[in-house]
Amino acid sequence: MPSPEPHLAILGPGLLGGSLALAAKQRGAANRVSLWARRQPSIDHILQNHLADSASTDLAEATSGATLIVLATPVEIMPALAAQLASLPLSAGTLITDVGSVKGSVVRQLEPLFANSPATFLGSHPMAGSEKTGIDAARADLFHSQNAACILTPTDTTSPIDLDRLIAFWQTIGCRVLPPMSPERHDQEVARVSHLPQLMACVTTLAALQSDPSVLRCSGNGFRDTTRIASGDPALWTGIITQNHSAILPAVRDAHRHLGELLEILETLDEVKLQHFLTSAQTLRNLLPPKP
Repeated sequence: MPSPEPHLAILGPGLLGGSLALAAKQRGAANRVSLWARRQPSIDHILQNHLADSASTDLAEATSGATLIVLATPVEIMPALAAQLASLPLSAGTLITDVGSVKGSVVRQLEPLFANSPATFLGSHPMAGSEKTGIDAARADLFHSQNAACILTPTDTTSPIDLDRLIAFWQTIGCRVLPPMSPERHDQEVARVSHLPQLMACVTTLAALQSDPSVLRCSGNGFRDTTRIASGDPALWTGIITQNHSAILPAVRDAHRHLGELLEILETLDEVKLQHFLTSAQTLRNLLPPKP
């Protein structure tokens, strides 16, 4: 069992930040957990519900003495927040990471901010979540129960010691840590298996309901499961899609091509091609490991 982080500071008490705080205490990943939030009502909620050892709207206070700092805000907010963080008197050896689902833009902007700092930055992406948002949805078992993959994106300047330390942390939280990959490779892969499904759930919802929402009375679990993530926060997903649009575009073009293929099959009512289309999808979908 790796040694726990002496002091974990989490910036942003949403679903992931709140769940991380709960998991770190429950699973022994940190001796002390502090949270930073922009608004006092969030701080009051955290303290009243004992979600962390301390909480503050003051960034310097929340991160004072922290050995590991995790940015758990929307990706478009991270650069400005990290710039404030880099101006603070951080301790030597402080490791900074994030939970953003985009890595290319985040790593490019954040890593240089700490080049002349005693702290270092190394990108993380624990692939856990829910269509629900906010700290009220936080769960201590979020990462473990989903058998969540966690992807680390080191660069040429990353210390092997920092990489091993962060791997151990996420494993203790309950994640399944994948082999490290470049930020660019991360964005390409996640565009296919996370960002594209989000958009396709929205497309399915609009196509099914926009002309006549009353058809929902006939819906079953298939529609519910297929469109569940379309209930995700539009503001959050606007930021993610904007930041990773260059990797998402090819995935959406492929989706457009397959929809065109399906449309042609249906217009000609070619049963052989239809069965081939459905079988191809079934074969690929069956490569997915069973849900734990």
